[in-house]
Amino acid sequence: MDVSGKRRLYAGLAAAALLAGMTDAWAATAENFIVKTTSDLVALCETEPSQPNYVAAIHFCEGFGVGAYQYYLALATRDPSARYVCTPDPPPTRDNVKTAFVAWAKSNPSAMSDAPVNSLFRYLGQTYPCPAK
Repeated sequence: MDVSGKRRLYAGLAAAALLAGMTDAWAATAENFIVKTTSDLVALCETEPSQPNYVAAIHFCEGFGVGAYQYYLALATRDPSARYVCTPDPPPTRDNVKTAFVAWAKSNPSAMSDAPVNSLFRYLGQTYPCPAK
């Protein structure tokens, strides 16, 4: 291979590496799985199906939400006066809640640095409030 051919090869490899690096920037990172902030949870919940960590990210997102909600229900069962989230019957789907929560979080940028469980229940309380007694 002549010098010109090598230059084209190296330029092509550099471009491929750059594009690969750009693709990774759109995926949830390993740090997001620590879920320190609402921003981390949102990154997991909006991971695209084309990303290599999509299955883990989406399952983590949904598992986080379901686990937090199940804990809330257990507390609310013990003390019904503490109930402030009342979902409709039939309840919304996980995908609908996930999509709406991500939209809510993005429209409330100050929540992005908050603890994710706090933001999740702020969203749920505003979206599915219990009727006034």
